[in-house]
Amino acid sequence: MNYDENSRGDDDKSTELYIARITFIGTLLSTLGDALQTVGAGIALQQLEKPNQQGTQDQSSQIESMQKQIDQLTKKIESMDKGNNKRQT
Repeated sequence: MNYDENSRGDDDKSTELYIARITFIGTLLSTLGDALQTVGAGIALQQLEKPNQQGTQDQSSQIESMQKQIDQLTKKIESMDKGNNKRQT
C-alpha cells in the first residue's frame, strides 16, 4: 500500500506540475498577444495622425494665402478710397 500511496502522490505532483506549465504557457501567450495588440494600436494611431498633420499644414498654408489676399484687397480699397477723397475735394 505504501507504494500505491507514493505513486498517487507522485501522480498528483506530476499533474500539478503539468497544470502549472500549461498555465504558464497560457499566460505567456496572453502577454504576447497584449504586446502585439499594443504595437498594432500604436501603428494605427500613427497612421491616423499623419493625415491630421498634413491637413493642419494645408490649412495653415490656405490661411496664409487668404491673409495675403485680404491684405491685397485692403490696400486696393485704401487706394480707391484715397482716389475718391481727392476727387471730392
